[in-house]
Formats: sequence, C-alpha cells, structure tokens
Amino acid sequence: MALRQLRFEGDPILRKKSREVTKIDKRILLLLEDMAETMRKEEGAGLAAPQIGVLKRMATVVIDDNILKLINPVILHQEGEEIDYEACLSVPNRSEQVKRPSKVKVKYKDINGNEQIIDAEGWNARLLCHEIDHLDGILYIDKSIKG
Repeated sequence: MALRQLRFEGDPILRKKSREVTKIDKRILLLLEDMAETMRKEEGAGLAAPQIGVLKRMATVVIDDNILKLINPVILHQEGEEIDYEACLSVPNRSEQVKRPSKVKVKYKDINGNEQIIDAEGWNARLLCHEIDHLDGILYIDKSIKG
C-alpha cells in the first residue's frame, strides 16, 4: 500500500469522465487499498480515483465508520432534496452549500466483483453523490448555491 498524490482544482484530469472498470485484478485491488489509505491520511470521508489521477470508475467512502470500496457505482434512484455544506480534498480550504438528494440507491461492484446495492440517506447520500460526480468530471463547486 502507498499514499497517492492528490490532484487539485485546476488539474484537467478532475474534469474528465472516468472509464468503467472491466476487470477486477490485483492492480485494481491495490489501487483501492491505496485510495483508502490516502483518504484516511487526508482525513477525508470519500475519495474518487480521478482525485489521485486515475480515470477509473472507483471510489472509497466512509459509511457508518466502515470504508466501502465502490467499483463502477451508479445511482439507480434518488429522491428528496437537502441543502448543506460540502468540502473536498481536491478543493482545499473551501466549503459551499450544495443541493443534493436526501435519499439515494446506488449499485456498485465490491472487490470480489459481486453486485451490491446500498440505500443511503442524509450525509451518506450526499457523500455517494459527491464521489460519483467526481467520476463524471464534476466538482461540488460546479453545483454550489451562490448566495
């Protein structure tokens, strides 16, 4: 395992759409471990692969004190809306209000290649949406509610 270098706002890789993971191999598993370690070290709640310069549809998130490793996550359903502050490891020293769904259902593959579905509300829903946006080249500041 190794810490990875974060990419910051202005880096063009953060604006590109990530490619789907077609094969879960040792490289992918090692990358997910590195992402989890980097996220912990940086005291983040989530980290998407583009934030470390890798255009793969993968993210790590902390849900209920557990680190989930998401491969090819997709939002299947969303409902409601909440406005709250967000921050991002790739946009340091800044937070802004963003409107997000209050509930989401997300499908993803786990590290064993098994399809999983997670239902999330509130903060966890916000976190999943934030990381999935990264996979599409979207930063939370693109969705911030300006005064």
